[in-house]
Amino acid sequence: MTSLRKTALVAGVFYLITFISIPTLALYGPVKNHRDWILSSGGHTGVLVGGFLEVIVALAGIGTAVTLYPVVRRQNEGAALGFVAARVLEAGMIFTGVVSLLSLVTLRHDLGGAGGADAAALVTTAASHVAIYNWTFLLSQSLMPGVNALLLGSVMYRSRLVPRIIPLVGLIGAPFLICTVIVTLFGGMKLGSPQLAAVPVAAWELSLGVWLVVKGFRSSPITTGMSPITTGMATASAPPAYQDVAV
Repeated sequence: MTSLRKTALVAGVFYLITFISIPTLALYGPVKNHRDWILSSGGHTGVLVGGFLEVIVALAGIGTAVTLYPVVRRQNEGAALGFVAARVLEAGMIFTGVVSLLSLVTLRHDLGGAGGADAAALVTTAASHVAIYNWTFLLSQSLMPGVNALLLGSVMYRSRLVPRIIPLVGLIGAPFLICTVIVTLFGGMKLGSPQLAAVPVAAWELSLGVWLVVKGFRSSPITTGMSPITTGMATASAPPAYQDVAV
């Protein structure tokens, strides 16, 4: 397996991992849909599992950008660097949202069933934490995927590292998703409601991940310029390094 094939495989796996947070839509249901959840008894394993899955998603998102950067920077270094920065920012906001819900678990455990606790204050606190999660989700897992699709999609489209139809789906869907976020931000749509505009961007990321895992990068001018450094004493145990050659 060549160095480029390994890069494509790892990046594809990271992309597929970012979809493991889908179950959080159900796992977070009780805490998001019931204002008095913090006062009720019962388990909170679903929230803990959901938080853990989102942490993995955040780290995997950074992994996609860091893994692809050495390759896509040869097409457009500014866009490649912007993609890394956007992924890191996205991960930071995801962590913020996770912390807001995990804090509710602590409050529920320590104060939810305590005698003399101010029930109204706890419910208000819980509502504020859920609001923080919903806003961070809007900016992290709704807005940033649109930005990422524009940055990486434009590079993938021009470089032809994957079939052009794949990044084209992302480039078409990204403006609709970003517009939906803006409309939600100004009250045109309910915060936390399902966003159908996210489907094309999700399809772009899923298809990209599957293609990179199954097929890898296609032949492209930016990959043909990455030729092995030949040495007089190459051995099977020491695969050749790669150097950048001007295209």
